[in-house]
Amino acid sequence: MTKSKVTGAKAASSATKTLTSSTTSPKSKTAAGSALSQTKAPSKVTSSKAATAASKVLNDGRTSKDSKRAAGSALAQKPGKGKK
Repeated sequence: MTKSKVTGAKAASSATKTLTSSTTSPKSKTAAGSALSQTKAPSKVTSSKAATAASKVLNDGRTSKDSKRAAGSALAQKPGKGKK
């Protein structure tokens, strides 16, 4: 089953800003890279490593809005656990 979520234009722009910033943390860049790789790619999903990084970015009060937007997009594209 293919998921239908992709990174939107705003989140992709924020991810680009995050990746090109020299002051951005590695966790922010991991999350942003994941989000950016999923632009127009509904079959790609966020890895566990990227989802963990995105979660930490969202919980860090020092993180910029651009980094948080990119992290939120990456986290939204993490597949659920499914039914057991």
